[in-house]
Amino acid sequence: MKSFWRLSGLGSVISCGALLGVLLFSGCAAPEEPVFFSEPAAAGVPAAAAKPTAKPTATAAPTAAATPSAILRGGGQSDIFGLGDQVIVIFSDTSLQPHEERIKDDGTITLHLIGTVKAVGKSPGELQKEIQELYVPKYYQPGRLTITVKSQERAYYVGGEVRNPNRYIYSGAITVTKAIQTAGDFTDFANMKKVRLTRADGKNITVNCKKAQEDATLDPPVFPGDKVHVPRRFW
Repeated sequence: MKSFWRLSGLGSVISCGALLGVLLFSGCAAPEEPVFFSEPAAAGVPAAAAKPTAKPTATAAPTAAATPSAILRGGGQSDIFGLGDQVIVIFSDTSLQPHEERIKDDGTITLHLIGTVKAVGKSPGELQKEIQELYVPKYYQPGRLTITVKSQERAYYVGGEVRNPNRYIYSGAITVTKAIQTAGDFTDFANMKKVRLTRADGKNITVNCKKAQEDATLDPPVFPGDKVHVPRRFW
């Protein structure tokens, strides 16, 4: 009986020791992470609204509107002057003679008294208004001069060994091979390797249309006033 009580007492001591160990171990555990409280919402503002919102993602700055490069010979619109276009300026109520000039490569024409005027990229109406203001009242009294600006009908020419050699209205961007197709295509005797493109300013370009049909970079554009001539082959 005494042994039983000794064992019971020993068991109690062991249990207490184990409990004490658990308590001590728990006390040595790492402390919980601190809890952060957000600042209270301002008066009259819902709590949800008081939470800081995510910083907006930076957006790329808008790119500048694409600016057109120098207006190509022949322009891109029927009512806008392009390089090489023929400008007709008519002077009314004065002794000045009508002025006809092809727009130069710098985009200008030159008129009596007022000198150089930029014409490329402008409609006949815009150019007419500008020329009128340059003449009046500096050189002519109001009502003593009326300016009229016109554009010559745009056309190009295809001749030689094509099925329908003729003058064709320029209605938009076109290349040498396309111009030849417009003229009915090559005849059976055409020399496709030595097609001559003559610019309105007299410059000559030799085009190998066989290669141009395979490589678009070898197919030059045709502008108003240009001439395409397909020579005859002799073999």
